[in-house]
Amino acid sequence: MKEYKLESLIYYSKLTLDSNHILNSSTKDIQAKLDEYAQNGWRLVSTNTTGFGAAVYFYLYFERDVAS
Repeated sequence: MKEYKLESLIYYSKLTLDSNHILNSSTKDIQAKLDEYAQNGWRLVSTNTTGFGAAVYFYLYFERDVAS
């Protein structure tokens, strides 16, 4: 049997000359989440992103096996 979990992360755009500011700030946070979930037996199975207004939403989908 499998167990599933969704992690949502939101990053807001700001006025800056760095066109990659969301990518730069989100990379460390997302890697930390991946490491945290991996330590608890979760596997990343899918991702999705969407933009709405001044925000970018990252969705990380995890699964792990559950002992019966």
